[in-house]
Amino acid sequence: MGEESYYIDKISDFIEKTVLSEEEKGFNQMVLYGRDVTIEDIVSNAKRFPMMAERQVVIVKEAQDLSRTIENLVGYAENPQPSTVLVICYKYKTLDKRKKLSKTIEKHGVILESKKLYENQVGDWIRRVLSGKGYTIEPKATLMLVEFLGTSLSKINNELEKLLLILPKGSLISAAHIEENIGISKDFNNFELRKAVGAKQIVKANQIVNYFAQNPRSNPLVMTISLLNSFFTQLLIYHSLKNKSKSNVAKALRVNPYFVGDYDVAARNYPMRKVSQTISLLREADLKSKGVGATNMNQGDILKELLFRMMH
Repeated sequence: MGEESYYIDKISDFIEKTVLSEEEKGFNQMVLYGRDVTIEDIVSNAKRFPMMAERQVVIVKEAQDLSRTIENLVGYAENPQPSTVLVICYKYKTLDKRKKLSKTIEKHGVILESKKLYENQVGDWIRRVLSGKGYTIEPKATLMLVEFLGTSLSKINNELEKLLLILPKGSLISAAHIEENIGISKDFNNFELRKAVGAKQIVKANQIVNYFAQNPRSNPLVMTISLLNSFFTQLLIYHSLKNKSKSNVAKALRVNPYFVGDYDVAARNYPMRKVSQTISLLREADLKSKGVGATNMNQGDILKELLFRMMH
């Protein structure tokens, strides 16, 4: 159960493929879907005895569709059929841990809670997954994936699988690979904008903003403002640090040490007072993006105005 569906799918797929042999699956493996069954149907299937096999497998996918009646499973959970492997895939939600079903399953079975990763944890997850498959990845390429795909591990894994089909084992995945095969621009993205703004590279920042204005669907303003706000909030923390060694900055800001240099440069260009002013400008632009005080401005114009006021 849990918000992150990736591990729920991984585990249920593994059980579906490996617990029974191909010969046993025909009579002893059942895959049900929450929207099509009742708790009574699940219990009825789970109580059956296996045919010519030691056990049977019953997998209930999309069980969150049974959220109103899921507590009715308590009776079976108190006395489960020993020869049945019953797998309940309860996505995007969790059982109420105060109620009896959760406590009963903990006692007689196993509960895995698959929590959503924070954005600053996803990069490490990508590196671990690729390392386990014999690949490495550039920090910039990792950041591009997280920025473009968000924190959904399933989405990220799908894109990684496409890359691994193309690239030989042992490859270093670069920003160019991401651009060529996933369609994320390595030169015109929020990471490059943030870097250009931090370094006060006015021409480059304007080129990126113009690209965003021409491709608003691929580069939503709300995402750009959010990422710039995160950057300048981290810059406030940077200014407050007494120990500005690479390792300490990386730990305090929760960033890869590779990116610490960007904060060093930005801190020289934006003293504490300017950082505070910039965060206020970002909040103002966020309101304008939602129609407050900017009824006749499109997203491109709001971003161009924001950039000018931030960098001058």
